[in-house]
Amino acid sequence: MIRKLCVAPMMGCTDRHCRFLFRLLSPNTMLYSEMLTTGALIHGDYQKFLEHAEDAASAFQLGGSDPHQLAQAAKLVENAGYQEVNLNCGCPSDRVQQGGIGACLMAEPRLVAQCYEAMADAVSIPVTIKTRIGIDHHDDYAHFKAFISESYDSGCRNFQIHARKAILQGLSPKENREIPPLNYDFVRQIQKDCPDAEFVINGGITTARQVQDLLVEFPGVMLGRAPYSNPYLLVELEQQVFGTTAVTRAAVFRQYRGYMAEQMYAGVHGEAPPWAIYWPARRSSFQTPPFHPHAQRRCRPVGCRRCRKVCGHRNLLTPGSK
Repeated sequence: MIRKLCVAPMMGCTDRHCRFLFRLLSPNTMLYSEMLTTGALIHGDYQKFLEHAEDAASAFQLGGSDPHQLAQAAKLVENAGYQEVNLNCGCPSDRVQQGGIGACLMAEPRLVAQCYEAMADAVSIPVTIKTRIGIDHHDDYAHFKAFISESYDSGCRNFQIHARKAILQGLSPKENREIPPLNYDFVRQIQKDCPDAEFVINGGITTARQVQDLLVEFPGVMLGRAPYSNPYLLVELEQQVFGTTAVTRAAVFRQYRGYMAEQMYAGVHGEAPPWAIYWPARRSSFQTPPFHPHAQRRCRPVGCRRCRKVCGHRNLLTPGSK
């Protein structure tokens, strides 16, 4: 499994539609789903939650603290065709904490190790752990190493480290991504202490130059909000990291526009501006749309949310629309 370049799991962001877009932009980036709790997966419509297409290699992130339930959920993830299952030990939101999952699990390293063991025994795909470097006042290196060591001793060799501590009270999830200071030195040190494990660095990485510099020290780099705000950054990184040929914005837009049309035919609703009716409904019939000033303005490079609004239109639900 290549984790040299990764896009982080982001709640409300890295759903299957976002991952489809990212895969068009970067064939080799490892993509992570938004987190889903074990309870929602086991007791809900798991087929709907796990639905995905043309996004490999991709990982599904689980939130949970019960080893048996995590093992059940991991098996569902494997059967759905994902290449990795990831355990969330880094989300600091109040709602996640109320369930006893996410970043608060850093206070229970033995439980996390047991969760890892149960998941690893249940599946043949890699089981990985995404975590912070500490929580609240448990923020020294000794605590971080003790947390990692429990899972390491249980067999885990793949970690994604958001190199900030999480403050569980008083900060929003957004503030927890920005206010606690970055400390890459903890990740550098844990690599030395566990040299046969893989530590992917995450946190504060926004440019191609940063990725280039960090890959000199770390086996992998994980980005979050930067590619979500500017998806075409992944094309630059794909060229830089893997040496592939860049795909054009126009080509990606046409393919993603066709994908959205197909999704809406299947009953997935979206919204878009009136100019979208100029585009044919199916991917196979794409042509250049007639000049339209509003269309030209809206075709500028945009973030994922904007792209999804631009690409979808309910009129395309009508077969044969032009």
